[in-house]
Amino acid sequence: MPLSNWLQLEGKTVLVAGVANRKSVAYHVGKRLQEAGAHVLWVVHREERRAELAQRLGDDPIFVCDVEKRSDIEALGRDVAALGRPLAGFLHSIAYANYSDGWQPFHRTRKEDFLQAVDVSVLSLVQLADALRASFEENASVVTVSISSTRIAAENYGYMAPVKAALDSAVVFLAKSFAALGNVRFNSVRAGLLKTASSAGIPGYLESYLFAEQLTLRKRALATTEVADTALFLLSPRSAGINAQGIVVDAGMDVNPFDAEVLRKATALEPTPSPASLRTVTQPPSGGGEA
Repeated sequence: MPLSNWLQLEGKTVLVAGVANRKSVAYHVGKRLQEAGAHVLWVVHREERRAELAQRLGDDPIFVCDVEKRSDIEALGRDVAALGRPLAGFLHSIAYANYSDGWQPFHRTRKEDFLQAVDVSVLSLVQLADALRASFEENASVVTVSISSTRIAAENYGYMAPVKAALDSAVVFLAKSFAALGNVRFNSVRAGLLKTASSAGIPGYLESYLFAEQLTLRKRALATTEVADTALFLLSPRSAGINAQGIVVDAGMDVNPFDAEVLRKATALEPTPSPASLRTVTQPPSGGGEA
């Protein structure tokens, strides 16, 4: 069965917010949606970004919205409604943290940086969902992009882990809030470490990325397309029974912290004995006494 038929997105309209460049999750989700026969409305942060991406994004409309400005969010809601094309889905792939000072211990987090990160990364989902509410189809699906775990204290990621925890919680509360209005669903894709332009700005990210790759069960890093495909499924009617959830996509990284090869490298110990050798029964010395 063709992808477009199975996903039931052909001819549907989906808004994709947070397109930064060709490496971004939002860009890959949008292209997957087009492959599935959907019409995509793109949202970028700045006017210059629209000009850069216009040549690659086809004829679908590209809107500019700075989510730190309530006026921009309200204008986006009006502009989308004016198109007269009901939204079957909305992808929110927007996040920001100020790492200009490099790595800082968590207790040194500046108030203005933390509040800005919450505003851009969390509150924007709430306000955009509200602004687009009149345009949603009855069974529309809203998907945001979070991280695989907010309880792994990666020092270089800093205050963004608590911010993403707030995003995960907001998904649940939005699902509950919108349930009183209809059947609009809210879910998140909780992605492992990805190689994107945005992640490159995180202090020490390359080392974390390479380490995470070794912890995956397959010993191969997570691909942005794999995250995009999960978002595509959640945006489609095929995921109708999933609501207020976070789907972890990390190639098994979270279950593998004691990987034998990683442990050996970290501790410089001899290679771990094979399972076969561990099953060998040690014979007691002659006479049956204790060794």
